[in-house]
Amino acid sequence: MTKILINDVTLRDGMHALSHQYTVEQMVQIATQLDAAQVDLIEVSHGDGLNGNSVNYGFSRHTEAEYLTAVKGVLKHAKLAALLLPGIGTIDDMHMAKDCGVDTIRVATHCTEADISRQHIEAGRQLGLDVVGFLMMAHMIPAAKLAEQAKLMESYGAHCVYVVDSAGAMLMADTTERVTALRQALSCQVGFHNHNNLSLGVANTILAIEAGADRVDASLAGMGAGAGNCPLEALIAVTERMGIDTGVELYPLLDAADHVVRPLQVRPVQTDGRALMLGYAGVYSSFLIHTERASERYGVDSRDILVELGKRRMVGGQEDMIVDVALELAQKAAT
Repeated sequence: MTKILINDVTLRDGMHALSHQYTVEQMVQIATQLDAAQVDLIEVSHGDGLNGNSVNYGFSRHTEAEYLTAVKGVLKHAKLAALLLPGIGTIDDMHMAKDCGVDTIRVATHCTEADISRQHIEAGRQLGLDVVGFLMMAHMIPAAKLAEQAKLMESYGAHCVYVVDSAGAMLMADTTERVTALRQALSCQVGFHNHNNLSLGVANTILAIEAGADRVDASLAGMGAGAGNCPLEALIAVTERMGIDTGVELYPLLDAADHVVRPLQVRPVQTDGRALMLGYAGVYSSFLIHTERASERYGVDSRDILVELGKRRMVGGQEDMIVDVALELAQKAAT
């Protein structure tokens, strides 16, 4: 088995767990620890990607240019990555990221909408970036359909295409089936990103590697939306035990997770009852905090909100529907 590339998302997906309120100093401290551990890629941006600041998603404490420039300045080994969602981020944002030192741009769409990524993937290639396609909510369509979408991203120029379990809803067979389908359909690299909402983060990431994934995502202490992402330190401990080559050192990760990242968590990033319901209902992981707020405001059980959102097949970008669903449930309860 060839070396597996590790993409850390503590400073991007982890933004969700802090309502996008990392300080520049915190980002630099975490990035320095990750770099010392020989992590390959460190992703930095608003939790919802470049230019994600909005009333719907929340506002970060600093500009992305400030975050990116500061983190780039301390990296000696790792490459700098950023996420972009077409329709939120623009090609101008990609140019800004490139000017700040970004090496990898990850272009994310819903799993059925790969066609909207074309101009962004092509622009990334023209800028000389390592370009990744990111197919979110991948549990929502069959593996064969997902592979068709992945082939579109590859045809636009993606160096790698990811199976993205945004809801943390995939069971083990789902992961193996989807990664295998992409591996068989594509000539480019295949990646895997998941959330720990059903406590399957590490297990599914290992299965993705065994099915042929070249790149996998994880974060320190699982820092991320919902129950968080695959916890990086646990993943590296398991890969070392299994003899899977990542080139990443365990001890610096343990120190960073325990002494730097966990103390920052305002709300513990864990598979508690509410986070588990995201995976059970198949709902986008960043919905968690928004759902908890709606639950408190309208006096509706957050679990009922999540189940209803899942029934309606809500996806990222439809956060406004959380309030609509909460209001409808509250009105039904009152009649």
